Amino acid sequence: MTPTYAEPEEVMALVRDPSKHAGKDYIVIDVRGDDYIGGHVPGSVNVPAGRMYDEVNELIEKYSQVPTIYFHCALSQVRGPKSARIYSETLSNLGISTNQKVKILRYGFEGWHLRYKLEKDLIEDYDAKVWEWAS
Repeated sequence: MTPTYAEPEEVMALVRDPSKHAGKDYIVIDVRGDDYIGGHVPGSVNVPAGRMYDEVNELIEKYSQVPTIYFHCALSQVRGPKSARIYSETLSNLGISTNQKVKILRYGFEGWHLRYKLEKDLIEDYDAKVWEWAS
């Protein structure tokens, strides 16, 4: 199972769908570390990329039956894709059979922020001061 990219609109539709629930129908894993402050995708779980190897088994135990798991970092160019790969490879190495889709949120949180910063329901714990540089 090779992780694929998902467009922000795909995740936005899940977040806004009242019949879908984070942790059951989908899960977003935010692998940012110190750059996590300032906001995040609603319902996402923060597991800094530097801890992925230590926490991947716990993530698999908790979320491997969730239909789709999305990983992202700030731009989804390094940490997000690497974390998605670690998760996918660990699933495979453990011999866990699942129909789960492993995806990477295209453009990461910076792209999410640029698109949805004015949508209060799409960013939790938003702190505009953190994003003043991006205005």
